[in-house]
Amino acid sequence: MSTHGTLRLATRGSDLALRQAASVQEALAGRRRDVELVEVETRGDQIQDELIHRLGKTGAFVRALDEKILSGEVDAAVHSMKDMPTEQPDELFVAGIPERAPAGDVLVTPDGRELDQLPEGATVGTSSLRRQAQLLNARPDLTVEPLRGNVDTRVEKLLAPALQREHEARVEADKDRKGNVGNDDYEPEYDERPEEWFESLSELQRNALGREVDTEYDAIVLAEAGLKRSGLDHHVAYVRLPRDRFVPSPGQGAIAVTSVDGDAADAIHKAIDHPRTRVETTVERTILSELGGGCVAPIGVFALVQGRHVHTRVQVLGRDGEETVESTRDLPVETHAVAAAEFAADLADRGAADLIRKAKRNADESTADEGGAREDEEEGEK
Repeated sequence: MSTHGTLRLATRGSDLALRQAASVQEALAGRRRDVELVEVETRGDQIQDELIHRLGKTGAFVRALDEKILSGEVDAAVHSMKDMPTEQPDELFVAGIPERAPAGDVLVTPDGRELDQLPEGATVGTSSLRRQAQLLNARPDLTVEPLRGNVDTRVEKLLAPALQREHEARVEADKDRKGNVGNDDYEPEYDERPEEWFESLSELQRNALGREVDTEYDAIVLAEAGLKRSGLDHHVAYVRLPRDRFVPSPGQGAIAVTSVDGDAADAIHKAIDHPRTRVETTVERTILSELGGGCVAPIGVFALVQGRHVHTRVQVLGRDGEETVESTRDLPVETHAVAAAEFAADLADRGAADLIRKAKRNADESTADEGGAREDEEEGEK
Protein backbone atom coordinates (compact mmCIF):
# COMPACT_ATOMS: atom_id res chain seq x y z
CA MET A 1 0.00 0.00 0.00
CA SER A 2 0.98 3.61 -0.34
CA THR A 3 2.56 5.53 2.54
CA HIS A 4 -0.90 6.85 3.42
CA GLY A 5 -2.39 3.36 3.63
CA THR A 6 -4.39 3.72 0.43
CA LEU A 7 -4.93 0.44 -1.37
CA ARG A 8 -4.37 0.77 -5.12
CA LEU A 9 -6.58 -1.38 -7.34
CA ALA A 10 -5.76 -1.86 -11.03
CA THR A 11 -8.69 -2.12 -13.42
CA ARG A 12 -9.41 -1.87 -17.10
CA GLY A 13 -10.99 1.40 -18.16
CA SER A 14 -14.19 0.06 -19.74
CA ASP A 15 -17.46 1.05 -18.12
CA LEU A 16 -18.15 -2.51 -16.98
CA ALA A 17 -14.65 -3.02 -15.58
CA LEU A 18 -14.90 0.24 -13.66
CA ARG A 19 -18.28 -0.80 -12.26
CA GLN A 20 -16.81 -4.10 -11.08
CA ALA A 21 -13.81 -2.37 -9.53
CA ALA A 22 -16.10 0.17 -7.85
CA SER A 23 -18.05 -2.65 -6.19
CA VAL A 24 -14.79 -3.95 -4.69
CA GLN A 25 -13.83 -0.40 -3.71
CA GLU A 26 -17.16 0.04 -1.94
CA ALA A 27 -16.79 -3.23 -0.02
CA LEU A 28 -13.33 -2.22 1.16
CA ALA A 29 -14.54 1.26 2.06
CA GLY A 30 -17.03 -0.44 4.35
CA ARG A 31 -14.00 -1.81 6.18
CA ARG A 32 -12.57 1.72 6.43
CA ARG A 33 -10.00 1.17 3.71
CA ASP A 34 -9.13 4.00 1.36
CA VAL A 35 -9.02 2.66 -2.20
CA GLU A 36 -7.66 4.29 -5.37
CA LEU A 37 -8.66 2.85 -8.75
CA VAL A 38 -5.82 2.79 -11.29
CA GLU A 39 -6.95 2.41 -14.91
CA VAL A 40 -4.68 0.23 -17.06
CA GLU A 41 -4.94 -0.26 -20.81
CA THR A 42 -4.55 -3.91 -21.79
CA ARG A 43 -3.69 -5.59 -25.05
CA GLY A 44 -7.32 -6.65 -25.38
CA ASP A 45 -8.31 -2.97 -25.24
CA GLN A 46 -5.62 -1.84 -27.66
CA ILE A 47 -6.54 -4.26 -30.49
CA GLN A 48 -10.17 -3.42 -31.17
CA ASP A 49 -10.54 -5.12 -34.54
CA GLU A 50 -9.47 -8.61 -33.50
CA LEU A 51 -11.74 -11.29 -32.17
CA ILE A 52 -11.01 -11.98 -28.55
CA HIS A 53 -9.87 -15.57 -29.09
CA ARG A 54 -7.12 -14.30 -31.44
CA LEU A 55 -5.48 -11.93 -28.98
CA GLY A 56 -2.79 -14.20 -27.55
CA LYS A 57 -2.08 -17.43 -25.75
CA THR A 58 -2.87 -16.06 -22.28
CA GLY A 59 -5.26 -13.46 -20.93
CA ALA A 60 -5.14 -10.42 -23.16
CA PHE A 61 -7.33 -8.55 -20.64
CA VAL A 62 -5.43 -9.80 -17.58
CA ARG A 63 -1.66 -9.73 -17.95
CA ALA A 64 -1.16 -5.95 -18.04
CA LEU A 65 -3.05 -5.53 -14.76
CA ASP A 66 -1.18 -8.29 -12.95
CA GLU A 67 2.16 -6.95 -14.17
CA LYS A 68 1.36 -3.75 -12.29
CA ILE A 69 1.08 -5.79 -9.09
CA LEU A 70 4.37 -7.58 -9.65
CA SER A 71 6.14 -4.28 -10.38
CA GLY A 72 4.79 -2.79 -7.15
CA GLU A 73 2.79 -0.06 -8.89
CA VAL A 74 -0.52 -1.32 -7.47
CA ASP A 75 -1.58 -3.57 -4.61
CA ALA A 76 -4.20 -5.65 -6.40
CA ALA A 77 -6.12 -6.03 -9.65
CA VAL A 78 -9.80 -6.63 -10.41
CA HIS A 79 -10.64 -9.16 -13.14
CA SER A 80 -13.60 -10.94 -14.63
CA MET A 81 -12.70 -14.43 -13.51
CA LYS A 82 -13.57 -16.12 -16.79
CA ASP A 83 -10.89 -14.04 -18.52
CA MET A 84 -8.14 -15.31 -16.22
CA PRO A 85 -5.70 -17.97 -17.47
CA THR A 86 -5.65 -21.07 -15.29
CA GLU A 87 -1.88 -20.68 -14.95
CA GLN A 88 -0.78 -17.66 -12.93
CA PRO A 89 2.66 -16.40 -11.78
CA ASP A 90 3.68 -18.11 -8.54
CA GLU A 91 3.80 -14.80 -6.66
CA LEU A 92 0.16 -14.03 -7.42
CA PHE A 93 -2.97 -15.54 -5.98
CA VAL A 94 -6.66 -14.75 -5.89
CA ALA A 95 -7.07 -12.81 -2.67
CA GLY A 96 -10.80 -12.29 -2.91
CA ILE A 97 -13.84 -13.54 -4.83
CA PRO A 98 -17.10 -11.67 -4.12
CA GLU A 99 -20.47 -13.40 -4.33
CA ARG A 100 -21.12 -14.33 -7.93
CA ALA A 101 -23.69 -12.61 -10.15
CA PRO A 102 -25.94 -14.77 -12.40
CA ALA A 103 -23.61 -17.16 -14.24
CA GLY A 104 -25.60 -17.97 -17.35
CA ASP A 105 -25.98 -16.57 -20.87
CA VAL A 106 -28.88 -14.61 -22.30
CA LEU A 107 -30.26 -14.23 -25.81
CA VAL A 108 -30.87 -10.55 -26.61
CA THR A 109 -33.24 -9.69 -29.47
CA PRO A 110 -35.09 -6.55 -30.53
CA ASP A 111 -38.41 -8.14 -29.49
CA GLY A 112 -37.60 -10.71 -26.78
CA ARG A 113 -37.88 -13.88 -28.88
CA GLU A 114 -36.81 -17.30 -27.63
CA LEU A 115 -34.04 -19.16 -29.46
CA ASP A 116 -36.47 -21.56 -31.13
CA GLN A 117 -38.55 -18.59 -32.35
CA LEU A 118 -35.75 -17.12 -34.45
CA PRO A 119 -36.31 -17.56 -38.20
CA GLU A 120 -34.46 -20.28 -40.06
CA GLY A 121 -30.94 -19.15 -40.92
CA ALA A 122 -31.10 -16.26 -38.44
CA THR A 123 -27.84 -14.40 -37.76
CA VAL A 124 -26.65 -14.51 -34.15
CA GLY A 125 -23.65 -12.54 -32.91
CA THR A 126 -21.01 -13.74 -30.45
CA SER A 127 -17.23 -13.63 -30.11
CA SER A 128 -17.09 -16.82 -28.05
CA LEU A 129 -16.13 -20.22 -29.47
CA ARG A 130 -18.16 -21.89 -26.71
CA ARG A 131 -21.32 -19.94 -27.45
CA GLN A 132 -20.88 -20.49 -31.18
CA ALA A 133 -20.64 -24.26 -30.71
CA GLN A 134 -23.59 -24.32 -28.32
CA LEU A 135 -25.75 -22.28 -30.68
CA LEU A 136 -24.94 -24.56 -33.61
CA ASN A 137 -25.57 -27.62 -31.45
CA ALA A 138 -29.04 -26.31 -30.58
CA ARG A 139 -29.83 -24.78 -33.99
CA PRO A 140 -27.55 -26.03 -36.82
CA ASP A 141 -29.36 -23.74 -39.25
CA LEU A 142 -28.18 -20.56 -37.54
CA THR A 143 -25.54 -18.27 -39.01
CA VAL A 144 -23.16 -17.29 -36.20
CA GLU A 145 -21.21 -14.11 -36.91
CA PRO A 146 -18.40 -12.44 -34.93
CA LEU A 147 -19.33 -9.68 -32.50
CA ARG A 148 -16.92 -7.63 -30.44
CA GLY A 149 -17.10 -4.60 -28.16
CA ASN A 150 -18.37 -3.56 -24.76
CA VAL A 151 -21.85 -4.65 -23.75
CA ASP A 152 -23.46 -1.38 -24.83
CA THR A 153 -21.61 -1.50 -28.16
CA ARG A 154 -22.88 -5.00 -28.85
CA VAL A 155 -26.45 -4.10 -27.98
CA GLU A 156 -26.26 -0.98 -30.16
CA LYS A 157 -25.10 -3.11 -33.10
CA LEU A 158 -28.15 -5.32 -32.61
CA LEU A 159 -30.62 -2.45 -32.38
CA ALA A 160 -29.13 -0.15 -35.03
CA PRO A 161 -30.60 -1.53 -38.30
CA ALA A 162 -34.24 -1.53 -37.17
CA LEU A 163 -33.95 1.93 -35.61
CA GLN A 164 -32.28 3.32 -38.72
CA ARG A 165 -35.01 1.89 -40.96
CA GLU A 166 -37.68 3.40 -38.73
CA HIS A 167 -35.92 6.76 -38.74
CA GLU A 168 -35.74 6.76 -42.55
CA ALA A 169 -39.42 5.83 -42.77
CA ARG A 170 -40.36 8.66 -40.41
CA VAL A 171 -38.28 11.18 -42.34
CA GLU A 172 -39.93 10.15 -45.62
CA ALA A 173 -43.37 10.25 -44.02
CA ASP A 174 -42.64 13.73 -42.71
CA LYS A 175 -41.70 14.90 -46.22
CA ASP A 176 -44.97 13.42 -47.47
CA ARG A 177 -46.88 15.21 -44.71
CA LYS A 178 -45.30 18.54 -45.66
CA GLY A 179 -46.27 17.93 -49.28
CA ASN A 180 -49.88 17.43 -48.27
CA VAL A 181 -50.35 20.57 -46.23
CA GLY A 182 -53.92 21.77 -46.84
CA ASN A 183 -55.12 18.33 -47.98
CA ASP A 184 -57.98 17.55 -45.62
CA ASP A 185 -58.13 13.91 -46.75
CA TYR A 186 -54.47 13.23 -45.88
CA GLU A 187 -53.83 11.10 -42.80
CA PRO A 188 -50.19 11.15 -41.57
CA GLU A 189 -48.56 7.75 -41.03
CA TYR A 190 -47.02 8.84 -37.74
CA ASP A 191 -48.39 11.14 -35.07
CA GLU A 192 -44.89 12.24 -33.99
CA ARG A 193 -42.48 14.28 -36.03
CA PRO A 194 -39.01 12.71 -36.48
CA GLU A 195 -37.54 15.16 -33.97
CA GLU A 196 -40.16 14.26 -31.37
CA TRP A 197 -39.61 10.55 -31.95
CA PHE A 198 -35.85 11.01 -31.51
CA GLU A 199 -36.37 12.84 -28.22
CA SER A 200 -38.46 9.91 -26.95
CA LEU A 201 -35.61 7.43 -27.48
CA SER A 202 -33.32 6.23 -24.70
CA GLU A 203 -29.65 7.14 -24.75
CA LEU A 204 -28.86 3.58 -25.82
CA GLN A 205 -31.28 3.82 -28.76
CA ARG A 206 -29.94 7.21 -29.81
CA ASN A 207 -26.39 5.85 -29.82
CA ALA A 208 -27.54 2.85 -31.83
CA LEU A 209 -29.26 5.09 -34.37
CA GLY A 210 -25.94 6.73 -35.19
CA ARG A 211 -23.87 3.55 -35.30
CA GLU A 212 -22.53 2.10 -38.55
CA VAL A 213 -22.85 -1.68 -38.71
CA ASP A 214 -21.56 -4.18 -41.23
CA THR A 215 -23.69 -7.13 -40.07
CA GLU A 216 -27.38 -7.16 -39.24
CA TYR A 217 -27.99 -9.48 -36.30
CA ASP A 218 -31.29 -11.12 -35.44
CA ALA A 219 -29.98 -11.80 -31.93
CA ILE A 220 -26.82 -11.67 -29.85
CA VAL A 221 -25.67 -13.76 -26.89
CA LEU A 222 -24.24 -12.10 -23.78
CA ALA A 223 -23.36 -13.02 -20.22
CA GLU A 224 -26.30 -12.09 -18.00
CA ALA A 225 -23.86 -10.76 -15.40
CA GLY A 226 -22.37 -8.31 -17.88
CA LEU A 227 -25.80 -7.12 -19.01
CA LYS A 228 -26.91 -6.51 -15.42
CA ARG A 229 -23.66 -4.91 -14.25
CA SER A 230 -23.80 -2.55 -17.21
CA GLY A 231 -27.29 -1.47 -16.16
CA LEU A 232 -28.77 -2.42 -19.54
CA ASP A 233 -30.98 -5.30 -18.44
CA HIS A 234 -33.96 -2.92 -18.09
CA HIS A 235 -33.41 -1.41 -21.53
CA VAL A 236 -33.34 -4.49 -23.78
CA ALA A 237 -35.47 -7.57 -24.38
CA TYR A 238 -33.74 -10.82 -23.43
CA VAL A 239 -34.39 -14.39 -22.34
CA ARG A 240 -32.17 -16.70 -20.34
CA LEU A 241 -30.68 -19.57 -22.32
CA PRO A 242 -31.19 -22.97 -20.65
CA ARG A 243 -28.12 -23.69 -18.54
CA ASP A 244 -28.23 -27.42 -19.23
CA ARG A 245 -27.68 -26.79 -22.97
CA PHE A 246 -25.69 -23.57 -22.68
CA VAL A 247 -23.28 -24.43 -19.88
CA PRO A 248 -21.45 -21.21 -18.92
CA SER A 249 -17.76 -20.55 -19.17
CA PRO A 250 -15.81 -21.52 -16.01
CA GLY A 251 -15.92 -18.59 -13.61
CA GLN A 252 -18.56 -16.69 -15.59
CA GLY A 253 -20.31 -14.06 -13.48
CA ALA A 254 -17.53 -14.01 -10.87
CA ILE A 255 -15.06 -11.24 -10.07
CA ALA A 256 -11.54 -12.13 -8.93
CA VAL A 257 -9.12 -9.80 -7.15
CA THR A 258 -5.49 -10.84 -7.52
CA SER A 259 -2.69 -9.75 -5.22
CA VAL A 260 0.54 -10.90 -3.58
CA ASP A 261 0.76 -12.08 0.00
CA GLY A 262 0.63 -9.32 2.58
CA ASP A 263 -1.61 -6.75 4.29
CA ALA A 264 -3.42 -5.80 1.09
CA ALA A 265 -4.34 -9.40 0.33
CA ASP A 266 -5.57 -9.93 3.91
CA ALA A 267 -7.73 -6.82 3.76
CA ILE A 268 -9.24 -7.85 0.44
CA HIS A 269 -9.94 -11.40 1.60
CA LYS A 270 -11.68 -10.30 4.79
CA ALA A 271 -13.77 -7.66 3.04
CA ILE A 272 -15.08 -9.45 -0.04
CA ASP A 273 -14.36 -13.18 -0.15
CA HIS A 274 -17.48 -15.34 -0.51
CA PRO A 275 -16.70 -18.94 0.51
CA ARG A 276 -19.42 -20.61 -1.57
CA THR A 277 -18.45 -18.75 -4.72
CA ARG A 278 -14.79 -19.62 -4.10
CA VAL A 279 -15.66 -23.33 -3.88
CA GLU A 280 -17.80 -23.22 -7.03
CA THR A 281 -15.26 -21.35 -9.12
CA THR A 282 -12.41 -23.53 -7.83
CA VAL A 283 -14.27 -26.58 -9.11
CA GLU A 284 -14.91 -24.94 -12.48
CA ARG A 285 -11.35 -23.70 -13.00
CA THR A 286 -9.83 -26.99 -11.80
CA ILE A 287 -11.80 -28.91 -14.41
CA LEU A 288 -10.82 -26.39 -17.10
CA SER A 289 -7.16 -26.63 -16.11
CA GLU A 290 -7.16 -30.42 -16.04
CA LEU A 291 -8.85 -30.68 -19.44
CA GLY A 292 -6.40 -28.14 -20.81
CA GLY A 293 -8.51 -26.80 -23.65
CA GLY A 294 -9.65 -23.39 -22.48
CA CYS A 295 -7.73 -21.48 -25.13
CA VAL A 296 -8.90 -23.44 -28.14
CA ALA A 297 -11.87 -25.67 -27.36
CA PRO A 298 -15.50 -24.83 -26.51
CA ILE A 299 -15.83 -25.85 -22.86
CA GLY A 300 -18.59 -25.04 -20.40
CA VAL A 301 -18.38 -25.83 -16.68
CA PHE A 302 -20.89 -24.80 -14.03
CA ALA A 303 -20.75 -25.72 -10.34
CA LEU A 304 -23.34 -25.01 -7.64
CA VAL A 305 -22.95 -25.77 -3.94
CA GLN A 306 -25.97 -27.71 -2.72
CA GLY A 307 -25.62 -28.71 0.91
CA ARG A 308 -22.56 -30.92 1.31
CA HIS A 309 -22.07 -31.43 -2.42
CA VAL A 310 -21.15 -29.33 -5.43
CA HIS A 311 -23.46 -30.16 -8.32
CA THR A 312 -21.25 -29.84 -11.40
CA ARG A 313 -22.13 -29.91 -15.09
CA VAL A 314 -19.49 -30.06 -17.85
CA GLN A 315 -19.94 -29.71 -21.60
CA VAL A 316 -17.12 -30.10 -24.13
CA LEU A 317 -18.01 -29.50 -27.78
CA GLY A 318 -16.48 -29.62 -31.19
CA ARG A 319 -16.19 -26.19 -32.78
CA ASP A 320 -19.08 -26.89 -35.13
CA GLY A 321 -21.28 -28.10 -32.27
CA GLU A 322 -21.88 -31.52 -33.83
CA GLU A 323 -19.88 -33.54 -31.27
CA THR A 324 -20.32 -33.18 -27.53
CA VAL A 325 -19.17 -34.84 -24.32
CA GLU A 326 -21.41 -33.94 -21.41
CA SER A 327 -21.84 -35.11 -17.85
CA THR A 328 -22.96 -34.05 -14.36
CA ARG A 329 -21.60 -35.16 -11.01
CA ASP A 330 -22.09 -34.27 -7.34
CA LEU A 331 -18.69 -33.61 -5.77
CA PRO A 332 -18.11 -33.54 -2.00
CA VAL A 333 -17.49 -30.03 -0.71
CA GLU A 334 -14.75 -31.23 1.65
CA THR A 335 -12.59 -32.51 -1.21
CA HIS A 336 -14.00 -30.42 -4.06
CA ALA A 337 -10.69 -29.63 -5.78
CA VAL A 338 -9.47 -33.23 -5.81
CA ALA A 339 -12.88 -34.52 -6.85
CA ALA A 340 -13.03 -31.95 -9.65
CA ALA A 341 -9.69 -33.15 -11.01
CA GLU A 342 -10.93 -36.73 -10.96
CA PHE A 343 -14.12 -35.72 -12.76
CA ALA A 344 -12.05 -34.02 -15.45
CA ALA A 345 -9.89 -37.12 -15.90
CA ASP A 346 -13.00 -39.28 -16.38
CA LEU A 347 -14.36 -36.84 -18.95
CA ALA A 348 -11.05 -36.87 -20.80
CA ASP A 349 -11.21 -40.68 -21.00
CA ARG A 350 -14.80 -40.51 -22.26
CA GLY A 351 -13.86 -38.48 -25.31
CA ALA A 352 -13.32 -34.92 -24.09
CA ALA A 353 -9.57 -35.21 -24.66
CA ASP A 354 -10.15 -36.26 -28.28
CA LEU A 355 -12.43 -33.27 -28.90
CA ILE A 356 -9.87 -30.91 -27.37
CA ARG A 357 -7.03 -32.38 -29.44
CA LYS A 358 -9.12 -31.93 -32.57
CA ALA A 359 -9.86 -28.34 -31.59
CA LYS A 360 -6.15 -27.70 -31.07
CA ARG A 361 -5.34 -29.03 -34.54
CA ASN A 362 -8.01 -26.76 -36.03
CA ALA A 363 -6.65 -23.83 -34.05
CA ASP A 364 -3.09 -24.50 -35.25
CA GLU A 365 -4.28 -24.59 -38.84
CA SER A 366 -6.23 -21.36 -38.40
CA THR A 367 -3.26 -19.68 -36.73
CA ALA A 368 -1.00 -20.67 -39.61
CA ASP A 369 -3.50 -19.28 -42.11
CA GLU A 370 -4.09 -16.03 -40.22
CA GLY A 371 -0.59 -15.42 -38.86
CA GLY A 372 -1.69 -15.11 -35.25
CA ALA A 373 -2.48 -17.05 -32.09
CA ARG A 374 -6.00 -17.91 -31.02
CA GLU A 375 -7.61 -17.78 -27.68
CA ASP A 376 -11.18 -18.37 -26.57
CA GLU A 377 -10.98 -15.60 -24.03
CA GLU A 378 -14.55 -14.46 -23.88
CA GLU A 379 -15.62 -10.90 -23.54
CA GLY A 380 -14.67 -10.26 -19.94
CA GLU A 381 -18.38 -9.77 -19.15
CA LYS A 382 -18.15 -6.79 -21.43
